[in-house]
Amino acid sequence: MSNEIDALLQEHRSFPPSEEFRRNANANDESVYDVTDREAYWASWAEQLDWQTKWHTVLEWNAPYAKWFVGGKLNASANCLDRHLATRGDKQALIWEGEPGDVRTFTYRELYAEVSKFANVLKSLGVVLGDRVAIYMPLVPEAIVAMLACARIGAAHSVVFGGFSSEALRDRIQDAEAKVLITATAGYRRGNLVPLKKLADAAADDCPSIKHVVVVMRRAVAEELDDTVSMKPDRDCWYHELMRNASADCEPEWVDSEQMLYTLYTSGTTGKPKGIVHTTGGYLTEAYATCKWVFDLKEEDVYWCTADIGWVTGHSYVVYGPLAAGATVFVYEGAPDWPKQDRFWSLIEKHKVSIFYTAPTAIRAFMKWGHQLPAAHDLSSLRLLGSVGEPINPEAWMWYQKWIGGERCPIVDTWWQTETGSIMITPLPGIVDTKPGSATRAFPGIDAKILDEGGNEVKVGGGYLAITSPWPSMLRGIWRDPERFEQQYWAKWPGIYFTGDGAKRDEDGYFWLLGRVDDIINVAGHRIGTMEVESALVDHQAVAEAAVVGINHEIKGTAIAAFVIVKSSRAEEAKRDPAKFEKELKDHVTAKIGAIARPEKILITSDLPKTRSGKIMRRLLRDIAEGRALGDVTTLADPTVVASLKDKYEEES
Repeated sequence: MSNEIDALLQEHRSFPPSEEFRRNANANDESVYDVTDREAYWASWAEQLDWQTKWHTVLEWNAPYAKWFVGGKLNASANCLDRHLATRGDKQALIWEGEPGDVRTFTYRELYAEVSKFANVLKSLGVVLGDRVAIYMPLVPEAIVAMLACARIGAAHSVVFGGFSSEALRDRIQDAEAKVLITATAGYRRGNLVPLKKLADAAADDCPSIKHVVVVMRRAVAEELDDTVSMKPDRDCWYHELMRNASADCEPEWVDSEQMLYTLYTSGTTGKPKGIVHTTGGYLTEAYATCKWVFDLKEEDVYWCTADIGWVTGHSYVVYGPLAAGATVFVYEGAPDWPKQDRFWSLIEKHKVSIFYTAPTAIRAFMKWGHQLPAAHDLSSLRLLGSVGEPINPEAWMWYQKWIGGERCPIVDTWWQTETGSIMITPLPGIVDTKPGSATRAFPGIDAKILDEGGNEVKVGGGYLAITSPWPSMLRGIWRDPERFEQQYWAKWPGIYFTGDGAKRDEDGYFWLLGRVDDIINVAGHRIGTMEVESALVDHQAVAEAAVVGINHEIKGTAIAAFVIVKSSRAEEAKRDPAKFEKELKDHVTAKIGAIARPEKILITSDLPKTRSGKIMRRLLRDIAEGRALGDVTTLADPTVVASLKDKYEEES
């Protein structure tokens, strides 16, 4: 039986950058990939930040532990705000729109004042260097202010996505032993109010480390919540009252390069959340570098990353990276389909967004809703598109390029993880010819390889994606769990970071992500990546989204079951003759990548179970397909989806 991952799907379409884009790009010369001295290369990026004290050693590497820019002192908040005041003080730093349509803007000088005031508030509440502060907020400006204020005084923030339950919040606060919790009265989601203060209360009551809860009054909902929000005496404080008399003068705490900037919790395979630790100097260096080159940031750009700050994408590419680069960042609180499914396109048109960075799961939803929606809006301000969170299917890539980018915008398909801190594999849009579905090449200075089970490099073909030398924004550990850190990421090959992803490399050296190794399906001795089969299904003109899993089979050992969402325009046809439609899809996969990948079973469904970050939970789909108990569904965006899928699957089996 083969231990290698079979690379099946072939994609030969290629799109070079336009000559105009190439000419004006921040990185437009192939020579940027010629990094012979990795430490000197990253030091050249670090030198573009403001340091109070310069480092004496670029890298200390004692595998699997790295220290970058050793001896250097800097402050992340000062690098995002203070250093811009002389030249960009009156430039818009944030443009924010709430789901109800309320708009607020902050220049760099105004954001600096807000952050300095709240930093003083935190100090008045007893927060000092090294303390942890939990943030449980809707995507409002105060959430970004809170992050930067923590960084300003050397406290580590632990942002918990505002869609998580009180139990999830409690577990994360307890693990981090946070001293202060920052929350809000509520947030908007699809027209509904999420009662964050109530959820925060339920968590904080079980967290003895919490001394104070700071509550932001969500202005658009203040009147509706006056009777429902309770404030606990001596613990709870109103944000606006604390800010009223706070000084806007707060000198930044110059911290060691390796001072913890934040912990961010990500779910593990055991179900116990992992507190990923990121430090200051190396993290900020790479977040800044990737922003400058991957997104080709210019002074006049309006940049929109659609991620919530509860995810690492929001940390690196809503807050630290673009603000360190002096960008104008657009932030939207709500859902893409509220009040109508064209909300994103109306926002791009209204605010003249020029760079748009979103997730494949959103792009596939846009496909399902139809190209007529973006076509009704003026999207001519866009000049660059990005994709993040999971591999993008080639046909979703093509749809994105045509209907959102007007066939003129380069697409940067980015691969990275919470653990990597910043983008690792991506096209540089002024240099690299892109291929639909491929993240293309490692960012300069990143040593990414495909390895086989024995740790040997696979030049062309499928295997495991690994990072073979340290990089500045790498995680520094799992909070208070070094054994888990070493076992999970470094045990497979000594001194080499195991990403957990399957990938292939084509004849041009381009990387193609095949899915999590846990999701690789072994069919009759062939190890097939879920991504390739899903992409073949989405290639069919009727399919908007697909997820495939392995199911037990008497002869093959494992066979493929596919869950498919049909585009609105073809839904009636699929309902009318499901057997015919299922055969059509199976034949399409066979024609696209071969009989070995032909699904045994295809289930048409209206939705898929996903985490709140939009990733498909294939573990649960496998449980559904095998008829096993569903297990923990606390991280599902809509747990009812799982139950309905299970019922439907059992009816049709």
